[in-house]
Amino acid sequence: MDDTLARYRRVLANDHVVTLCLAHSWAAQLHAHGAYQQARRLDEYTLGRYRRVLGDDQPDTLSSTESLAADFTALGDHDQAHHLHDQILTHQRHALGDDHPDTLRSAHNLTTNLAALGQHTRPANSTTTR
Repeated sequence: MDDTLARYRRVLANDHVVTLCLAHSWAAQLHAHGAYQQARRLDEYTLGRYRRVLGDDQPDTLSSTESLAADFTALGDHDQAHHLHDQILTHQRHALGDDHPDTLRSAHNLTTNLAALGQHTRPANSTTTR
C-alpha cells in the first residue's frame, strides 16, 4: 500500500482528493493491525491536507479527524482524543445541526471519551444526557 500511495502522490499530487482518500484508508488499515503510531502519523498528515483542501466542516475532513481521535485513544492519549472529539462535534453541529445522526453519534463519542478520562458530567458542548 505504501507503494500505491507513493504513486498516487506522484501522479495526482499530495492534495488530490483521491490521494487523500487512499491515505485515509491506509491509515485505517494500519490502525486495524495495531500500528497505532504509524496510523497516527499518517492520519495527522492526511487531516492537515483535508483541512487545507476541503475545509473543517467537510465530511471527509471530519472522518479523518475521527480516525485520528481513534489513534490517540488506542495510544492512551485520551486528552488529545477528547480535544478532537470536541472539534468534530462543534463542526458537525455547525454543518449538520444538533439533531443530525452524525452529530448525535459524535456527541456520544465525546461522552464516551469523557468517561475514559474519568469525567462523567455532560460536556458543555454536548447534546447528550447523562
